[in-house]
Amino acid sequence: MEKLMIHGGRPLRGTVQISGAKNSAIALLPAVILAESEVTLDNLPHLSDVAVYTEILEELGAKVTWMDGKIKIDPSQIRPIPMPNGPVKKLRASYYMMGAMLGRFGEATIGLPGGCNFEPRPIDQHIKGFEALGATVTNEHGSIHLQAKELRGAKIYLDVSSVGATINIMLAAARAKGSTIIENAAKEPEIIDVATLLNSMGASIKGAGTETIRIEGVREMSGCRHSIIPDRIQAGTYMIAAAATRGDMIIDGVIPKHLEALTAKLIEMGVTVEEMDESIRVLGAPRYEHVDVKALVYPGFPTDMQSPMTSLLTQAEGVSVLSDFVYSSRFKHVPELVRMGAKIRVEGRSAIIEGGELNAAKVKATDLRAGAALVIAGLTVKEGVTEVSGVELIDRGYDHLVTNLRALGADVWRQAE
Repeated sequence: MEKLMIHGGRPLRGTVQISGAKNSAIALLPAVILAESEVTLDNLPHLSDVAVYTEILEELGAKVTWMDGKIKIDPSQIRPIPMPNGPVKKLRASYYMMGAMLGRFGEATIGLPGGCNFEPRPIDQHIKGFEALGATVTNEHGSIHLQAKELRGAKIYLDVSSVGATINIMLAAARAKGSTIIENAAKEPEIIDVATLLNSMGASIKGAGTETIRIEGVREMSGCRHSIIPDRIQAGTYMIAAAATRGDMIIDGVIPKHLEALTAKLIEMGVTVEEMDESIRVLGAPRYEHVDVKALVYPGFPTDMQSPMTSLLTQAEGVSVLSDFVYSSRFKHVPELVRMGAKIRVEGRSAIIEGGELNAAKVKATDLRAGAALVIAGLTVKEGVTEVSGVELIDRGYDHLVTNLRALGADVWRQAE
């Protein structure tokens, strides 16, 4: 186990290149199962969750070949092997195996998923969709068993606009017989990315990125080449880090439209943000205004940016209120920030944050984005060294973090615990 050591107080300056989107990659990798021939994915991030998923695919019989900045996967020999335990327990997004295996083989046995434990996240909407398509779903000994003699298209209304359920139903419906309509579908860019891959493989999906997605099932799907979209959450984290350290950073290889909600709040605080075609420049300021932030489903402010934004708001003057209307209990980073001297109290779905300087301390990442928040907080501390344990959680979403931060002028390093 390692911890991250941060000697803060240095403005981050320079250019950082953004990787492919984690939240796309963990859905695109299981989507490959639906193809009968080789699929190439470009811009795949080097993350622990990606490594786990490739391990799962290999266990199922896929041939996986890593090359420079891309991966080739031949799923032709994959078989519907039950996976009640093992790698599937290591990541939350293992539930995408359900939709992919059900779509190709009409059956799947998948252990209940793991991943970040900041709030219970039921998969009832996923199961509702599978059952509407004609699958029988049972929970036995901690595993989900899915069986369908034939998947048939259906009209499915999601009670909650769930990214995971939207993608999982798309995966299963892509090879179902007939037409499927998903209403109240999630609109995140990662859903468009998955639909783009599926269509390139031969699926017929329209409306991805809107609240109504229409899928015409096809009998077979084949390989293709696909480039993963940039990681908007990683990009947003670096934008916040640049602002928090009063730096001057160019975040390169991004889609600025995907970051509009964050950009608007940064500008409201007094940060200078310049948008270019595929990059964003963030220039910090000596002082920031307090703002109120509400995390909502896309295109609202992302819940995944809520934790890092908390750290930035400790640098603003006055009192800010940050509310999360996606996950009600996603505030496990707050006690750790309080250990660093932050003046924050949580009331229901909101954190009330009073600006002020932070101090070096020993803190622990409780989940992926909470870890990013602690790193940002440590970068603002002017004296002492902040120690962040739980680095393995941060590695789930940020590749080359230490290398990138050091290139931007930060004094950070990994150290054995």
